[in-house]
Amino acid sequence: MNNTHSKVIGYVLWIFGFMGAHRFYYGRPISGVLYFFTLGLFFIGWIVDLFLIPSMDRDADDRYAKGPTDYNITWVLMTFLGIFGAHRLYMGKWVTAIIWFFTGGLFLVGFLYDFCTLNSQIDEVNRKSRRFS
Repeated sequence: MNNTHSKVIGYVLWIFGFMGAHRFYYGRPISGVLYFFTLGLFFIGWIVDLFLIPSMDRDADDRYAKGPTDYNITWVLMTFLGIFGAHRLYMGKWVTAIIWFFTGGLFLVGFLYDFCTLNSQIDEVNRKSRRFS
């Protein structure tokens, strides 16, 4: 079984779940955006998610490819240093990492894009590395 995502990180992000952080982490950007704008569907969905995190973790583990680029490290880098492109540098995306560094995550629009698509980007990098190894 792939263990690409962590329940511990999922629960830590759940604390800020009324902003959708845990949903983005588990690859659910649409509901993440919805949670962001509705305060976790008025805090009710946020409380329900406390019990749904184990299944969201299993779904993410099944959906995304394990490989040399670790999902948890990439998410931590993006969360704390994303506007500087640290997560892109870690994934081997040197050109866009430099662009992110000099433009503040491409004026935050690129940072928001990465927040919604990071799992897919990591998955793509991991699948490519498998093909070439």
